[in-house]
Formats: sequence, C-alpha cells, structure tokens
Amino acid sequence: MQSNAVLETKKISKTYSGIRVLHDIDFSLMPGEVHALVGENGAGKSTLIKIIAGVEAPDDGGELYFQGKRIPHMTAAKSIHLGISVIYQDVSLFPNLSIAENICKGLYHDAFVNWKKINGKAKEILDEMGVQMDVQQKLREISIGKRQLVAIARAITFESKVIVMDEPTAALSSSEVEMLYNIIRTLRGKGVAIVYISHKLDEIFTVADRITVLRDGERIETAPVSEFDQTKLINMMVGRELRFVPMHNHGDTGEVLFEVRGLTQEPAFRDISFACRRGEIVGLTGLVGAGRSELAQAIFGLTHPQSGEMLLQGAPLKVKDANDAIRKGVCYLPEDRRSQGLFQGHSMTRNITAVTLGKQLKRGLINAGLELKTAEKYIREISIRPNLPHINVESLSGGNQQKALIARWLNADPKLLIVDEPTSGVDVGAKLEIHKLLRSLAEQGVCVILISSDLSEVFALSDRILVMRQGRIVNEVAVGEATQEGILQKGLLG
Repeated sequence: MQSNAVLETKKISKTYSGIRVLHDIDFSLMPGEVHALVGENGAGKSTLIKIIAGVEAPDDGGELYFQGKRIPHMTAAKSIHLGISVIYQDVSLFPNLSIAENICKGLYHDAFVNWKKINGKAKEILDEMGVQMDVQQKLREISIGKRQLVAIARAITFESKVIVMDEPTAALSSSEVEMLYNIIRTLRGKGVAIVYISHKLDEIFTVADRITVLRDGERIETAPVSEFDQTKLINMMVGRELRFVPMHNHGDTGEVLFEVRGLTQEPAFRDISFACRRGEIVGLTGLVGAGRSELAQAIFGLTHPQSGEMLLQGAPLKVKDANDAIRKGVCYLPEDRRSQGLFQGHSMTRNITAVTLGKQLKRGLINAGLELKTAEKYIREISIRPNLPHINVESLSGGNQQKALIARWLNADPKLLIVDEPTSGVDVGAKLEIHKLLRSLAEQGVCVILISSDLSEVFALSDRILVMRQGRIVNEVAVGEATQEGILQKGLLG
C-alpha cells in the first residue's frame, strides 16, 4: 500500500452482464488531499465510488485498503462507520425533516430527543462552514444547492475522514460555489481527504492537488494538477481532440412555429412575449430564480398561467396538462432529472419509451420486442453507455441518464422542444454530442428553446438570446450581436 494513504484501491474491476465497466483500477487518496476523479460519462467514476462506499462489490481479485488495513468485504454500513461519506449528485437526504435533523440524524442516541442539542450542533457546524440557515426549516423548503451544503455539513458532523463530492456545484449559485471552495480549504487543513468529481474543468484546476483520469473503465493517468492543462486533460478524457465550434443556423429560418403573447403567472413571471421559428434555437438565460424554469413548466402544462396566450403553427395552443402537451408536440426536458424526469426503478428501455408506448402496442398490449428495438436505436445513435437496454436507469451515470431522457423526447417527434440545463453534470464529450443532437433537431424543423446558465453554451448553440430578470424578458438579441458581458449586465441589472 502507498505510504500514509488513507484510502487505496488495487486492481479493482467490475463487470455487469458480461460488460466490464472497470478494469484493474489503482487509486490512492492521501490525508488532506483533494484528488479529482475525471472522465467522460460512462468512464467508470460512479462505479468506482460505489465500490469504495460499499454499495457495489468489486470482481474477485480487487483489493480495498483504508488507513493501511485491507477491507475484504466493504459494505455501506462499514464504509460509513470507517468515516467515508459520499455526497452524491442527487442528494440523498430527508426532505420532511428539518435541516438540523438531517445534519445530526443518527448522531445522538438519547432516550428522548434533545432538540436544543440537535439544533445547537447543526448551527455550530453551519457557522463553521460560513453558511447561514434556519436549522429548524424543513429541508424540502430550501433550494437544491443549499441541500448540497447540508449534506456536506452532515459529513463534517460525523467527522468523516474521506468525503466524496460528486458534481457538488451543479446546483450552486456563484456565491455558494465560493463558499464551497472555502469549506474545502478548511477541510483540507483539518486533514480530511476529498475525492472531487466534476465535469467543470475550471473547478478541477481550482481545488485539486492531484488528478486521476478514467476512460472506458481504465485508469489513463494520475499526476499532480500542475502537470495538466485543459487541452491535455480533455484529450486524455476522450481519447481524441475536441473542438467546440459554434453551431448556428447559417441559412434562413422558416416561419414562426411557436409564439407566446403576454404570458403571466405571478409571482414567477409576467408579460412574456417571444416567438421561435422553424430551424431556430432560442437561448433563454438569466440568473437562477429569474423565472426561466417556471415559464417552461407553464408552456408544458405543468402549471397554468393567469393570462396571455400561446400559438403553435399559427393556431391557439391550449395545454391542459403534460400529456396533452406531448400529444400536441410540445416536449420538455426538466432541469432536475431525478425528481422530474426519470422513472426510477425502471429500465433504460422503459424510460426511453415511456411517453410513446402507444407506438409499441400490438393488439392492445405492449410489444416488448418493438419497445426494445426502439430503445436500442437511440442507445446506439446517441452512444448511451453501457449499452444494456434492460439496466435499471438509476445504475447509469448522470450524463447517460440525461441522454436517456433526450432519447425519450427524440422518440416523441416534437414540434417544440424545451431543454432546461441539458448538459448539467455532463462531460465535455457528451456535451458536444448533445449540442449536435439539438442542432440536428432544429435543422429538421423543430423549434428548440434552450434554457441554460452556461453562457458559453448559450453563445455556442443559440441563434437568438432572450435574457430574463425577475420574471421579465429584459433583452432579446441575435447571437452575432451579443457579448457575454452585455448579457451578464442585462441579467444582473435589467
């Protein structure tokens, strides 16, 4: 074992249904180190973390060491007892309990609940982190980003020796990201070791001491962060050079396909008017809380505006609910894939075909062979990994879950497709593939509305940009006439 390593794996492999997703992975983590684990979606990062956390067992021959001692049969309970905390991308907490209860749950075993002690301990930890929250507030009442900070507070409360952070900034605001960086520096100073998983390469270069690159289930490189630059890291991750080029419509756009006039739903948004033409991608950006997602949900029929109208192909569009929207050709990829998109506990195949099962019917029954054929078509076309149609969708990495949801809407033959943060938690290679898919759809005549906080994505993909601030559209500009500074100023100042 590597000298002084708090955690080490040797020759860790994992096979699912005959497909090897990890092959002889050696990985080590030193006390007080931030070790970034990077790779494309499907590279094996999530599987390796599940083995470290005791959620999955490695194939025979693999070894796991913790503080110099071999752990022959790691379990989830044993992992927690040893001091390993995993903060997954989709935070696993208790929404009906208070912030304090989530932070301290399992810490005290008194005969009676001592609320003063629980609330006091939670506040003490949050204060140390520099986070201000009402510890008696229910978890369900706070944002996803703040829940991520609560999960970190819980790991600190239990004096974890190793903390795994899986895409920790995916739902954080810029101020919360800075807060996270400060927390990581504090933890590092206390000797806590951190495995940091992120597709945002600027974060990797900000926080990491070492980087391990995985590709197709194999370890490609482990080296100090100083030995990498972004180009080298991307090339190692994908095994080829990637060039991100703008993907705009260089021809004439068609007639107006979708239009919104004076749409209002207080307090989320008001007096929204815009149009989208065939072959056009309209970018919708602005700060978190500007009303972008609420607008998308109203168009899709999840909520009902108080006033205004929508038109599709020149005819009034009245949407009763999401099923009605889909029947009329309006589709929506939500921001929160776990709670709003995936059918958990079901196969990748069923998740892809869920909204179009009518296409797979034969004599009133689902034709399993046709359903499988449909899923296999999209798995192949958009490179979902692993290529196992029957695998539980929850076993897929975050990026491949996102691809499965995109495949669902590709199969629904949309006229209007709204995508909300479509590449959140997605690696650079998959991001490029998703961009190509969206541009291809636009070229086929689909109207695409892209909601994204990533301005580089908005500029690379959009033909026209709408900026929302405090529930209103405050700017509309063709992408060739826009600057990131100008968009930011409009989003911040109106």
